[in-house]
Amino acid sequence: MYHRPISDRIDEALSDTRVVLISGPRQSGKTTLARQIAGAGRPYFTLDDATTLEAAHADPVGFLRGLDRVVIDEVQRAPALLLAIKTEVDRDRAPGRFLLTGSANLMTLPRVADSLAGRMETVPLLPLSQAEIAGRRSTFVDDLLAGRRPIAGPAVLGPDLVAAVLAGGYPEAVARPRWSRRQDWYLAYVDAIVQRDIHDIAEIEKAAILPRLVRMMAEHSGQLTNYSALGAQVGLNHVTTQKYSRLFESLFLVETVPPWFSNRLKRLVKSPKLHFLDSGLLAALRDMSPDRVARDRQAFGALLETFVHSELRKIAAWGEARPVFSHFRDKDGTEVDVVLETRDGAVAGVEVKASATVASADFRGLRKMSDALGDRFVQGVVLYDGDQVVPFAENLFAVPVSALWGAA
Repeated sequence: MYHRPISDRIDEALSDTRVVLISGPRQSGKTTLARQIAGAGRPYFTLDDATTLEAAHADPVGFLRGLDRVVIDEVQRAPALLLAIKTEVDRDRAPGRFLLTGSANLMTLPRVADSLAGRMETVPLLPLSQAEIAGRRSTFVDDLLAGRRPIAGPAVLGPDLVAAVLAGGYPEAVARPRWSRRQDWYLAYVDAIVQRDIHDIAEIEKAAILPRLVRMMAEHSGQLTNYSALGAQVGLNHVTTQKYSRLFESLFLVETVPPWFSNRLKRLVKSPKLHFLDSGLLAALRDMSPDRVARDRQAFGALLETFVHSELRKIAAWGEARPVFSHFRDKDGTEVDVVLETRDGAVAGVEVKASATVASADFRGLRKMSDALGDRFVQGVVLYDGDQVVPFAENLFAVPVSALWGAA
């Protein structure tokens, strides 16, 4: 059983908020975590059960009558239930009344987007981070944004780093010892999402094209989003491609990362960047095995960037800084893979390299941001396949990717 540091945030939310939603992809551990937190004191219902789902659909108000401090799993399957929950928690405003889980981002669903505004806190739960797999609680994001010098931690290098990236973070996939078995699980998982979950949240006219589209999106992960080019490869126009891409985003398969901008920098690229939220899932869709990576290290770069982006997302979710994520790129090709910005305007940057060496030129984008922002730029790091923290300036460091795991 893995300890999930996000559980502390959920406990705190239940102490002062009427409704708490654990939101994330299927099989990321939401149900296990919700039941652990709830213990024996909360009734548990899952809308994956056909009888329970029918009852929630038929009479949402009656379904909730008499329930208090309850767990409802996969609540997105019965959107009308959220309106009934709104009425119930307006009648009794006690905190911690409903602990919900959802495998779709409910705030993107028009029918329910406003129903629980001001009454519900959403806590994201992505698949396992490497820190959680190792039994640690990483503070990498908070440390980075506080300007604390990075700590290398136990080294994970070469083939071991490749293995971690390709494994991803879904508990059932991680538990399988061989890559081919993990790949089988990931591909079956995507098929299930396409065949079932998308139809729960939207009416799709061209459902047969979705498997091809998600594979094309996998080939574009880590790149600037171009819906016209992406759709052309599967026979869709840019409007339909964007619509379908947002469905995959609602189900936590992918994320579009907005561009960072500053009035002090000109000629910035304003396109968002596409990322899958799990590197193991991406590797399976791109048919990337350890043997293939060994033959073609360049192909590993996109996987590693997705892996780092996902790890930072997970670590930030249980941290204190709660930064906004974006990316930086200008029309000269100068870029920073991940930009983190806090509410008070502090900025840090993370660049990702798949190689074992780092050169001064790799800090070009970070230096450009630092020069433009002055004191607002707290720290910049280039994550690489190495084992030492190497300073390149007062607030610029080459840092092992395994520093994301945290110190032993």
